[in-house]
Amino acid sequence: MNTTERVKQELRRAWTIAKKDIRIYYFKSPVIIFGIIFPFFLFLAFALGRNISPVFLFPGIIGMTLFFTASSVGPIIMPWEARMRTLERLLSSPVSIQFILLGDILAGFIFGIIISLVPFLFAILGFRLAVHNFPLFILSILISSFCFSSLGILLSTPPSDNPSNIMMLSNLVRLPIIFVSGIFIPIERLPHAGKIVANFSPLTYTVDLLRCGFEGVSQYSVIRNVLMLVLFLAIFLLLGMKLHKRNLAKRL
Repeated sequence: MNTTERVKQELRRAWTIAKKDIRIYYFKSPVIIFGIIFPFFLFLAFALGRNISPVFLFPGIIGMTLFFTASSVGPIIMPWEARMRTLERLLSSPVSIQFILLGDILAGFIFGIIISLVPFLFAILGFRLAVHNFPLFILSILISSFCFSSLGILLSTPPSDNPSNIMMLSNLVRLPIIFVSGIFIPIERLPHAGKIVANFSPLTYTVDLLRCGFEGVSQYSVIRNVLMLVLFLAIFLLLGMKLHKRNLAKRL
């Protein structure tokens, strides 16, 4: 079997794992609570009663929804698989750990895109907002969802079989990020230290791209936003796979 055919088979197996994750994990309580309900009420707490323009508001809420939903599936899969003793069966199947993780990432990727459509459609149909650059908007959703799903896989690397422990850790990482990423306060209004910290948040570049898609203006250049998201994606993906491979024996 040549390399191309082997990769095709691995990708088909990764897609099979993604479909399994979709059926099993999309409706688990940690995903529903921390992926959908929590960001919704967090948004309401900050947005209600404030005079914020919808064209500024909705790119932020779409970005935050995408961030929480895409990164909420990955952190529960590995600990849940370890607890239910199904991880050994997966590892004994003819698929590498890299493509098992790719299947988990695809599940988070699809979940993030689906749920982010809710605030998008609300903005378009409810507030009559127009998308200035639709291809750029779609590109930002696709790259960001894959990036945040890879972050979810990285956050699930601690060898625990308790999903609540992993979700607690992931929220300790994710919550500070939303406050420095230009969702509620424009990047240009942040103090100097805040602007520096914002450069290390992938959500900053997602929100900036989404605002550019809606308004046609952005704080950073489109090329910089895309390159930074690709860079974060590569870091999360490679580091997550390396740590999962190293910690695999501790899960069994």
